[in-house]
Amino acid sequence: MSKILIVADKGKSCVATSRGLELAAKLGYDVEIVAFVYAPLNRIDGGKTEQAELKQQILDKRRAQMLERIDAFAKKEQKVALKVVWLKTVHPWIVKRTTNGNFAAVVKTTHATGSLGYTSTDWHVLRECPLPVLMVAEKKWSRTRPVMAALDLGTRKRSKQQLNSKVLGAAKALAEALGVELRIMSAIEIPSVLADLDLVDPISYSKKHREEMLPHLKALAKEHDIPEKQFVTKRGPVCKVITSQAAKARAQIVVMGTVARQGLSAKLIGNTAESVLQDLHTDVLTIKPDA
Repeated sequence: MSKILIVADKGKSCVATSRGLELAAKLGYDVEIVAFVYAPLNRIDGGKTEQAELKQQILDKRRAQMLERIDAFAKKEQKVALKVVWLKTVHPWIVKRTTNGNFAAVVKTTHATGSLGYTSTDWHVLRECPLPVLMVAEKKWSRTRPVMAALDLGTRKRSKQQLNSKVLGAAKALAEALGVELRIMSAIEIPSVLADLDLVDPISYSKKHREEMLPHLKALAKEHDIPEKQFVTKRGPVCKVITSQAAKARAQIVVMGTVARQGLSAKLIGNTAESVLQDLHTDVLTIKPDA
């Protein structure tokens, strides 16, 4: 059976562990929890023996802490494996583990920095991990309910159309497992150059764009057995549409595709999923295209 890898929060926070265990139980997955811990022991007075003893004490304390959390949040008979790893830079371990193991997804608490010049562990995992990644929000809207799928219905690229199908399939499965409504949202974004110069009529542009979306929309509706009327389009920038509609619906999870970028462009610009993560006060599940 496939597993979900949960990256345990540091300190007293237990957001990712509790949410990951809940979803794994409802989706029928086993769980592996990895708890990272690290301290610069070379700065501690004493020899290597004292440092080794202190390291073991820290590891034992972290393990005991995690076992208490597992006992508190795991369902009866839920299969949970625990790894406590001494490591400072954690994303290479996460990527390697999920590449080689039988995992379905990664669950991790998001720690957005808001800094354009800093690439956090979150962004590394989003870009490099081959699996779906659920970023669990620490601060959420109250009384969250539906699952929202954010699609790019206007794309003409086959790879992105296939990604839309993966996103919709994952969102539908989550909604069914959680027993909640599925919302489907797509944005119609007017190019800023055209909009700023008043070169297009927004209403006419949107109408034409919706008509061009119909073949792909109908194909997705048929493939996933979802009524066409359930697909909603809104005019506006993609990030603004997704965040505003998710807030209005108080979505508990937003499912969206993400295409990793490399190099300087990724650090300075990011992609849609990374931009949305900065503003959403809810969980975000990012899905990558097939390799």
